[in-house]
Amino acid sequence: MYIPLVVRTWGRATSINPISTIMANPIIDSRKGFITHVIFDMDGLLLDTEKFYTEVQEIILARYNKKFDWSLKAKMMGKKAIEAAHVFVEETGLNDFLTAEDFLIEREDMLQSLFPTSELMPGASCLIKHLHTNGIPICVATGSHRRHFELKTQRHRDLFSLMHHVVLGDDAEVKRGKPSPDIFLAAAKRFEGGPIDPQNILVFEDAPAGVCAAKSAGMSVVMVPDPRLDSSYHGGGHQVLSSLLDFNPCDWGLPPFEKIPS
Repeated sequence: MYIPLVVRTWGRATSINPISTIMANPIIDSRKGFITHVIFDMDGLLLDTEKFYTEVQEIILARYNKKFDWSLKAKMMGKKAIEAAHVFVEETGLNDFLTAEDFLIEREDMLQSLFPTSELMPGASCLIKHLHTNGIPICVATGSHRRHFELKTQRHRDLFSLMHHVVLGDDAEVKRGKPSPDIFLAAAKRFEGGPIDPQNILVFEDAPAGVCAAKSAGMSVVMVPDPRLDSSYHGGGHQVLSSLLDFNPCDWGLPPFEKIPS
């Protein structure tokens, strides 16, 4: 396993993609330890699946002459399905017409037809392969349950097979969804030699709830938010990037890319 031999210098974030430098911000914290392990969120971070949830929820709301917006989306992202469903029906005022459980049933057929078409987010494949090749243990911690995970990843199984393990939202050890730290603490336990010290773990997240969960677990976080997410939600990440293509492993004491990812 690769062990970094240099102390990270916290105080800058180098953007590889010059088009996206506007969203790269300085790493704002100073912590002890080295990054030796990496945890990835999945939806909206590795896979471009958040658009499917948005599409389906817009269809459902249109039936009630309501519109879906990103302030609601921000409150739902990263959570377990039932937790996000409760947010949806309560925030939209549909709880008099639709239960959280009914909402999940209503959207299921539409989602199941969309998930198998999931595409990778830019830079995801390159970063995963780079870390794996350099001996950095990696895993996925996602609020998706098993059935949805299998549908979303069925075209990308070779890439996801590089993960040391995957922790899902319906895992028995994950009692509470993000922003609670349960899923990241469970993921840290399952690495070889675990539990791994949280200060040695870097988390990649796109959702505000996921960022809060990782920080509550004591881990460092790189946030890669959707450009439509209001910038007021960006403050939680130790580093905020517009794309995984902008990530510079050297900022975190990780092995450098041999060439710029594309």
